[in-house]
Amino acid sequence: MSNRPSGHVARSTDRPNHETVGRAPIRTFLRTSDAIAVDSVYDPGPVVYEASPNAAAPPSGAPVFVIAHGFTGRVDRPHVRRAAGVLARYGAVVTFSFRGHGASGGRSTVGDKEVLDLAAAVEWARGFGHTRVVTVGFSMGGSVVLRHAALRPGTVDAVVSVSSPARWYYRGTAPMRRLHWLVTRRTGRLVGRYGLRTRIHHRMWAPSTPSPRWGRDPVPLSPVAAVPRIAPVPLLIVHGDRDGYFPLDHPRMLAEAAGEHGELWVEPGMGHAENAAGDALLDRIGRWAAAAAG
Repeated sequence: MSNRPSGHVARSTDRPNHETVGRAPIRTFLRTSDAIAVDSVYDPGPVVYEASPNAAAPPSGAPVFVIAHGFTGRVDRPHVRRAAGVLARYGAVVTFSFRGHGASGGRSTVGDKEVLDLAAAVEWARGFGHTRVVTVGFSMGGSVVLRHAALRPGTVDAVVSVSSPARWYYRGTAPMRRLHWLVTRRTGRLVGRYGLRTRIHHRMWAPSTPSPRWGRDPVPLSPVAAVPRIAPVPLLIVHGDRDGYFPLDHPRMLAEAAGEHGELWVEPGMGHAENAAGDALLDRIGRWAAAAAG
């Protein structure tokens, strides 16, 4: 266990100097509070630092977006890079690979310990001088941004959750039944490791399974239970009406739990997560978030 703080830079593959800070993307491995190395990229966006080439901090009005990808995603995936490119029109962007994904260390816990990965990325983003931080999560990442905002109050200024589940253990659709096989079976985890570059922890939180080797106690705070704790931070819930993983009762549960501080967008014709989020939707999210974060 490391005694270094969450967000500590473990190793940088791009060391900026005074002339490049704020211009070139910075890639590094962050160290989480439980000592996992998280592959992370900071992109200052296309409009910052024009007035002063040697500036070491962003303009006071520029937010930073921290993007949390879905299960089996990673920082270099085309749809993650596309989302980052659209949101960069409105501020700086931090992207990262969750534990067990891509080049990051550790093994995926499918939304539990991933809160620590997001916490490290948010802390790193603040370290660049941004006074406003917006978290944007997709699918598993959508559940993580909800839980992070609830468990770490005061660390973010707006939250956007896209295609998130509302509750755990949902198996009501064929894609979710396949995902449960991937996560809970040894053969499935091998497919995840070698076919999807996703290393999945063998000890999942499953109270219905009595084996102490398998179950974890307590079960992580669910997304729908996390939502009321986010207030008064602005919250946007986005969901497609053709989502093949989670039907519309999931976003409606989240919106009901959010009450007046939450906003729900049901997108006609949209499928699931970052792969289905078109540039026009991402642009609307960027405008909403930049305004909502104040």
